[in-house]
Amino acid sequence: MSKPLLDRFLSRAVKLGRLGIVFADGQVSTYGSPAAGFPEIVLRFTDSRVARDIIMDPRLGAAEAFVDGRLLIEEGDVMGLVGLLRANNAWDKGGDIGPPRRLKRWINRASFAAEQINNRVGSRQNVAHHYDIGNDLYALMLDAEHWQYSCAYWPRDDMTLAEAQSAKLAHIAKKLVLSPGQTVLDIGCGWGGMAIYLAKHHAVHVTGITLSEEQAALARDRVRAAGVADKVTILLEDYRDIAASDRRFDRIVSVGMFEHVGRAQFETFFRACAAMLADDGVMLLHTIGRFGGPGITDAFTRKYIFPGGYIPALSETLAASEKVRLIAADVETLRLHYAKTIRAWYANCIDNKAKIIALHDERFFRMWTFYLAGAATVFENGGMCNYQIQYVRSRRALPITRDYLLNPLP
Repeated sequence: MSKPLLDRFLSRAVKLGRLGIVFADGQVSTYGSPAAGFPEIVLRFTDSRVARDIIMDPRLGAAEAFVDGRLLIEEGDVMGLVGLLRANNAWDKGGDIGPPRRLKRWINRASFAAEQINNRVGSRQNVAHHYDIGNDLYALMLDAEHWQYSCAYWPRDDMTLAEAQSAKLAHIAKKLVLSPGQTVLDIGCGWGGMAIYLAKHHAVHVTGITLSEEQAALARDRVRAAGVADKVTILLEDYRDIAASDRRFDRIVSVGMFEHVGRAQFETFFRACAAMLADDGVMLLHTIGRFGGPGITDAFTRKYIFPGGYIPALSETLAASEKVRLIAADVETLRLHYAKTIRAWYANCIDNKAKIIALHDERFFRMWTFYLAGAATVFENGGMCNYQIQYVRSRRALPITRDYLLNPLP
């Protein structure tokens, strides 16, 4: 029964572009029609279970078959495959690649709910799963100057990845409205790129916190090499523990960390931020978000990439921050910036395929590139974006107009 069901599914899912499938028994099926801007992809299934797995859960089934080497891409690449499916089923036009079957949906929802507890121990384990897989991998993928593993900012299409990441840091710095000597808390500081940039360009004192031991170690090395060790402190610490210490900061910035908080901890996160932010302070939250309402994290991402993670809807983010009287002074939606960023990371990974396989193995490389392909295309045609939300505790903390945001980037 799997082949007829898959045939019906793909006949609806692929209209533009061409998808060919060679089944394990030698049968060949094709879907769609040639169209400008849509790729032509040919797949080979190495066993009869691939079709069944895809029908049971189109996203996880196809992902695991590809990762395990049971779904082979004979023409095109994984970015083209995932892009073809998403472009034909764009979120803007009411499309969806396809939910899992009912039993799989129930299992996914139940396990997702359990993972969202995300206490201190769980948070540290979840972060280690993704970030402690080796700095060498990220060195091959990210921009060499800032080591930014988050959405860049592309005011021009002809920018390099490094230039776009510099533009992102400058864009965020403008929204923080910094003055020399101020204290800044960087929640989820990564490899220290934001902290180093703010200390160098704005003469502020930054405390960066992370739960990744490998990130913290390299961040400290990078801080010393940048000559800002007197202005930047990197701590291996949970934001909840910083809040419990009663420390307060003039500014708080958090980039690409809120996605790891977990929905059950949203109010805890904002309560901690409100307690740590000075009365006249400013906070900038940069996070992946959903265009639509609340949802659940897909099974592939939860299992292989970000256990315990959740992409928040703007509605639930603001609902949580409103409860602690943080004022959302400005909200910017970055619609396509992350797609451009992830495509640049994907290109770096393809260029460094042999090195990444040497660090890990071919199965890891397939898993990692599938993750990047899915992420890039979900920002191009799926329901994801990035939000930058500027918060204040006092309505008088910022200029009364937004003109200060309009100054050209340096």
